[in-house]
Amino acid sequence: MLGELNETQMNNVLLSQCIGRLACTDGKQPYIVPVTYVFNGKDIYGQTNEGTKLNIMRKNPAVSFQVEMMFNMANWQSVIITGKFVELKGKEAEKAREYLYNHVMPLMTSSTIHAHEHQVSGKVNDNNRQKAVMYKIVIKKKTGRFEKQ
Repeated sequence: MLGELNETQMNNVLLSQCIGRLACTDGKQPYIVPVTYVFNGKDIYGQTNEGTKLNIMRKNPAVSFQVEMMFNMANWQSVIITGKFVELKGKEAEKAREYLYNHVMPLMTSSTIHAHEHQVSGKVNDNNRQKAVMYKIVIKKKTGRFEKQ
């Protein structure tokens, strides 16, 4: 059965994943890359370094973003977002970075490591993974589809 996801289902997909695909264009050629992200229930947050993607989005902030949960070829859910890239500065960037790190970076730790055995605090300090630019994608439109057999 193919169908459309409702708002709650789309939000669940976005909240449950941490890798999405960000698409942007310079008007001549689309450009799409996988990115680490966090969804706060309203916007998508991510980080990047200077490069092609950032150059394109600074010139044309209209972007698309896609996330999926795939169990097998006949059982999947996918969300596509149309939105606007916004580069964050100052306190807003710091707050977004903290939110990203505290929600995504713990997923990079093996499940066999127990925090109480390794003097791990509640906050993650992972500066070697820090990228120069924080951004958000302001969601303008969100659609979702699924297949379930």
